[in-house]
Amino acid sequence: MINEPQRLQYLEAMGLTAWTARYRLPGAAETPACDWPEEAPAPAQAPQARLQALLQEPVTPRREVPEATPGAPDEPAPRGMTEPGPGRAKALLGEAPQAPTARPPEAQAQTPSAESAPAVEPRQALRFSVQLMALEGRWLLLLPAAPDATQQRLLNNLGRAAGLPLAAPALQRFDWPLMEGLPVEAPLEEAREGLKAFIAGRGWRPERLLAFGLSPELDQVLAIDGEQSEGLGLPAWQGPSLAALAGDAEAKRALWPRLFALGQAWREEAGHDA
Repeated sequence: MINEPQRLQYLEAMGLTAWTARYRLPGAAETPACDWPEEAPAPAQAPQARLQALLQEPVTPRREVPEATPGAPDEPAPRGMTEPGPGRAKALLGEAPQAPTARPPEAQAQTPSAESAPAVEPRQALRFSVQLMALEGRWLLLLPAAPDATQQRLLNNLGRAAGLPLAAPALQRFDWPLMEGLPVEAPLEEAREGLKAFIAGRGWRPERLLAFGLSPELDQVLAIDGEQSEGLGLPAWQGPSLAALAGDAEAKRALWPRLFALGQAWREEAGHDA
């Protein structure tokens, strides 16, 4: 058995806060008055650190007391016999303290030191630049680079032919990484989260992604598989780059059926929202 102060100290070392009633509930029996010893506040320390220190604190061994002989008068306990002090966690648990085992020289020689451990090579951030704009806040248009005058006219003509508002000069540039010299742990995941944060920061809530050409880095970030962008979690449509379309009439003719179907989907979604 341990007394109440010892129990409270043991619980406190485990990080458990004891609850003590301060007020008498209606209809409850009266609690006998107790004098709780006031202890000086200990310096702040993590519960795990306190418990570890208590587990490793040596315990004064208990002296053996010979059994009383029948008929012999009771003898007082010999002086100097001590009970385990408050906070001796191992003694309370009934575990005998063990002395640390010395390691053989061979094992010590085989243990690698912190200085001999190989240094972890820092990872490089994924680098890309992209031009974005939101068509009425619903569809996200993405270009791998800012269009020149010829490509901008082509984009306007494609939008008029398909019935898409592609002529708005509202492209915004996003470069990743935002700052140089920052530590990188997961280049691809961090680049995706940065792009998503940029889109959300503009107040856009895109329902579909339109992409005209992609750089290799941007292709990793968007991860377009079929008609779905795994990187942004959006339905996706991907066409040739504006640079390739500008000088290839055959590519324009091949793109027209897909672009026409895209315009139909735009009008149907607009009518459904209305």
